[in-house]
Amino acid sequence: MTDWTRKGALEMADAMAAGEVTSVELTQACLDRIAAVEANVHAFLLVDAEGALATAAAVDADRAAGKDLPRLAGVPIAIKDVLVTKGMETTAGSKILSGWIPPYDATVTAKIREARMPILGKTNMDEFAMGSSTEHSGYGPTHNPWDLDRIPGGSGGGSAAALAAWEAPLAIGSDTGGSIRQPASVTGTVGVKPTYGGVSRYGAIALASSLDQLGPCARSVEDAAALHQVMGGHDPMDATSLDEPLPDFVAAAQEGRANGLKGLKVAVIKELGGEGYQAGVKQRFEESLDLLRGLGAEITEVSCPSFEYALAAYYLILPSEASSNLAKFDSVRFGLRVDEGGTTIERVMAATRAEGFGDEVKRRIMLGTYALSAGYYDAYYGSAQKVRTLIQRDFAAAFEQADVLVSPTTPTTPFKLGEQLDDPLAMYLNDVATIPANLAGIPGMSLPSGLAPEDNLPVGFQILAPAREDARLYRVGAALEAALTAQWGGSLMAQAPELEVAR
Repeated sequence: MTDWTRKGALEMADAMAAGEVTSVELTQACLDRIAAVEANVHAFLLVDAEGALATAAAVDADRAAGKDLPRLAGVPIAIKDVLVTKGMETTAGSKILSGWIPPYDATVTAKIREARMPILGKTNMDEFAMGSSTEHSGYGPTHNPWDLDRIPGGSGGGSAAALAAWEAPLAIGSDTGGSIRQPASVTGTVGVKPTYGGVSRYGAIALASSLDQLGPCARSVEDAAALHQVMGGHDPMDATSLDEPLPDFVAAAQEGRANGLKGLKVAVIKELGGEGYQAGVKQRFEESLDLLRGLGAEITEVSCPSFEYALAAYYLILPSEASSNLAKFDSVRFGLRVDEGGTTIERVMAATRAEGFGDEVKRRIMLGTYALSAGYYDAYYGSAQKVRTLIQRDFAAAFEQADVLVSPTTPTTPFKLGEQLDDPLAMYLNDVATIPANLAGIPGMSLPSGLAPEDNLPVGFQILAPAREDARLYRVGAALEAALTAQWGGSLMAQAPELEVAR
């Protein structure tokens, strides 16, 4: 009997089109898997079995009636809880939004519904996407399916863990400083941060508006391309949305896999490697570079000196924008309200925010408010924006020399749960390789490049392309993925340990 949860999204789509399986059967298989392993993984904050099966049944009925359907119709999907979903609780991983039922859908949620994809539920995340480990969720941490004692990355650890635990074939994430790519790296999955403005942010609960970007999470490059095709495109509801045609990402992935990368210039970013990077991470990175050479790519090195200051600039810009965005959670309009005998709205607001926000959110609100305060704006936030400009210039100069830039996605494999909770600065360093892309608004992808020999845990390979050249990521990523799969004799996920199933 076929275990459909182990199949990719496009495999599922083709099987449904051929009449080999129904959407109800696929969706039920995912729901059964969630029921079996969720107690150990905690990838989901909410599972909507009834809604998912209703969508699946409607797709099956239309397919049986011979109606034309979108390519991914009937393929189940998980959605990060940062996206609002009409009639379905949305919390952004925070207790301050516990019980909030949005009256509307985010644009990306609406696109998923239009694509007729059953929504399995909402995935766990660091509160308001603030974190690198999904330990800062108001509802408890998510565990990495490769090793349940380790973190699944953050802030989108729930989406990545759902893929790695075979609970869903596709998921949606958000990436403000690496929150799609970093979880992908440490769970052996694929994650893509599109060009800023390439996917609508309307209905995504904002962290830092100039950095946030929604993107696809999958177990293969081509599956990610297919989901990106559904998610992307212009949206008049988002003032930052790019008003231009959407490239064929699936065709780009297929072209790379079929024809290799002859003549492509690939540059290693000098500043994103070396000291602080785990030996096994560097080893797998170098092996992937050798495979790229074998595919016909020319490998060079570029220097981006301003990247040295990217982490510091990011952790001034992000808290500043977050402190402004989170001001709306005031106990008056929606969400939690704590009334401890308060006689004024200020006291009620203070009590609500004290109880509703977690430690990391409070830390960043205070940091951001300070950076924006009178007398400090130019010294901190203004200076950080100048560094951002320098980083953008470094990228522009680098892309004059190469078609894509590459680096390890994360300096290390996943660390143990609780290991860095008391050291915020150590936690922040996990995003050192992913942050520059967000500051520049360019697209990036992480795909698995193997297992580190020290601990047998996943390692990610990061590919960066110029703005609006997302299709280039899929071409390069699919070609490298095919070479790696041939080297391993199958998918990396096939090497993942089997999770204990609830009895």
